[in-house]
Amino acid sequence: MTAPHDELLELATRLAVQAGRMVRDGRAADGVSSTSTKSSRTDMVTEFDTASEALIVGGITAARPHDGIVGEEGTDTVGTSGIRWLVDPIDGTTNFLYGLPGYAVSIAACSADDTEVGVVYVPATDELFTASRGRGATLNGHPIGCGSTTDLSVALVGTGFSYQPERRAVQARRVAAMLPRVRDIRRLGAAAADLCYVAAGRLDVYFEEFLGPWDLAAGELIAREAGCRTGDLTGGTVRPASVLAANPALFPLAQALIADVDAAH
Repeated sequence: MTAPHDELLELATRLAVQAGRMVRDGRAADGVSSTSTKSSRTDMVTEFDTASEALIVGGITAARPHDGIVGEEGTDTVGTSGIRWLVDPIDGTTNFLYGLPGYAVSIAACSADDTEVGVVYVPATDELFTASRGRGATLNGHPIGCGSTTDLSVALVGTGFSYQPERRAVQARRVAAMLPRVRDIRRLGAAAADLCYVAAGRLDVYFEEFLGPWDLAAGELIAREAGCRTGDLTGGTVRPASVLAANPALFPLAQALIADVDAAH
């Protein structure tokens, strides 16, 4: 009782854009009036996160009532159709809270085998990244592909940091050691968007640890379908706890660099 990719992609696209525009326009009109924290004092959630998740979950449930849904803000519905949705209603909530543009809505539909479709919508730039398994990736309907840089010393690297202070200290030491050996490092604040930027050649490498599955699923498929290689930091399969994405030439070089700086510290 699964669905064709076109049906899943249309649903994810419609809901991501609708939710993204709702939170963007709502914040512009009324600001953010309610915030709370989750895993740490710096891990924020706003009323727009919960409203966005409610909109997306309601739309999926109405269209496909037998699907499973897992959302960052607490949705956990077991389905029977063979499709499970992973929803991040606002990836980059800190950016959203501070009025910075780097936040996104991320929706992925997954089967038991793989992520089948992924959609990441960046409201501030009105950019819609999409992919279906085996059918390539697009930005606003146009095909995209990863960059062709082969020299790590001139590669632009994106990353992110944990909300846990002790993990951040370790990650800061790693970045400090890497910085002299790459072109530069960017911390833009939303994993889903970062993965899409690698897919579109705006970043050469992206790596991060300690993500949620909703952070990773859509963007990782988009990157992979754009020609990127993805995996974990140590040679294994990509997973929320450890993700690395780059073009195929840079991927092993980036993996080796991370291993080298980690071994030195």
